[in-house]
Amino acid sequence: GLLESSTRLKPHEAQSYRKKALWVSWVSIIVTLALAVAAFTVSVMRYSASSFGFAFDATLDVLSSAIVLWRYSNAAAVHSAHREYMACVILGVIFLLSSICIVIKAIHDLAKRVLPEVDDFLYSVSVLSGILCTVLAVIKFMLGKVLTSRALITDGFNSLVGGIMGFSILLSAEVFKHNSSVWYLDGSIGVLIGLTISAYGIK
Repeated sequence: GLLESSTRLKPHEAQSYRKKALWVSWVSIIVTLALAVAAFTVSVMRYSASSFGFAFDATLDVLSSAIVLWRYSNAAAVHSAHREYMACVILGVIFLLSSICIVIKAIHDLAKRVLPEVDDFLYSVSVLSGILCTVLAVIKFMLGKVLTSRALITDGFNSLVGGIMGFSILLSAEVFKHNSSVWYLDGSIGVLIGLTISAYGIK
């Protein structure tokens, strides 16, 4: 079967958008890999739940972008509904795995009363990731709409989650700085994000 985009786009348009999708995926992989390594290092050094959740999400972002790369790697399969379906199934599984891990980690931190701490490094990683992931998400949503690709839109959603997690690290640390009784915000946002991802994954 073919996707709706096959009737809407001329062949050369479809190929041009396919190339853009490949570009976005490559940029996404490079950016998120760098962020994942940075966040993972911070998380190990600081025992930060948010950083770990963020590093984990960035790693999944790399995987989901790699799936989109595979989805569009074949020029003849731009409108292939089968490839689209395969990509969506794999993305769904990745989402479920990621949500389970994020929720378990967040609950563990809530149970152990882990306090949110943010230093300059984590701060800059969070701001950077928040901005970059959100920009990538918007581009993926736009391309996904044109190419009527659920896989691209799903990947965009994943980037958006990465952006939200970046900002949530800052938010929970700021709130904690002004009011030390609110130490649970980080973990709670983690649970919330995990549940959102799982709902999307199941869908």
